[in-house]
Amino acid sequence: MILATCWAQATAAKLQADCPKVVVSADPDYPPLHWYDGKELRGPSIELATHILADLKIPYEVRYVGPWKRVLANAAIGKIDLVATLKIQPERERYLDFVRTPAFPNPVAVFVPRERAFVFNTWQDLASHKGGIALGNTFGQEFSEFAAAHLRLEESGTADSNFRKLGLGRIDYFVVGLFAGEAWLARHGRSAQIVAIRPFLADDKNYYAFSKYSPCTRYLDAFEARLKELVANKTNIAMLNASLQGFDIKLDSTTLGHR
Repeated sequence: MILATCWAQATAAKLQADCPKVVVSADPDYPPLHWYDGKELRGPSIELATHILADLKIPYEVRYVGPWKRVLANAAIGKIDLVATLKIQPERERYLDFVRTPAFPNPVAVFVPRERAFVFNTWQDLASHKGGIALGNTFGQEFSEFAAAHLRLEESGTADSNFRKLGLGRIDYFVVGLFAGEAWLARHGRSAQIVAIRPFLADDKNYYAFSKYSPCTRYLDAFEARLKELVANKTNIAMLNASLQGFDIKLDSTTLGHR
């Protein structure tokens, strides 16, 4: 028993030496899941990650590094240990080890001006319209391949610039996560003019991911075990709900994953 305790303590000390702290970062422009407020990264993705790391007694630092593409570039070389949170994509799996338990629901929606709304039932219905997508955002390999073959979908700027292009009529629709889109509209008082049409483009989820090039990836299993417990008691949904309420966003329980 004494030997086992000594071994555990020695192992913990080695892990901490290899990974003195977990550097956490996120997309700075994706409220209400995560965003940069000018001083620090905030949101339920950050809150849940730090809750788990604190429970596991793992030192951490939440670090703002700039735009989303820079976050991914830093993760690709191990300068960021944990990305909070994002969608699983094959290209990202080349440099990220995903925690396979989903952290948050994150449906993807097509936003249009209310007065220029069009019928949307399948992806093919977008083919006769010009769309926008923010830099660094991807919504699955299948949709990416379909868009490349059939859609006029421009990748440029941020959610802010794309919503402004939408309002000016320079694009007909904007593809973005439902929560992020609704948060932008609520902040700018545009919820009456721009709407998310149904059905969703994709009923997606967001996941945590450790950089494959970080020694901190050894904490992945422990992180996931604690995440499963918090997901089971809906701590993640409570955090998301609080953030949605802060942006004055009201969504039905099915959207939030209450099934």
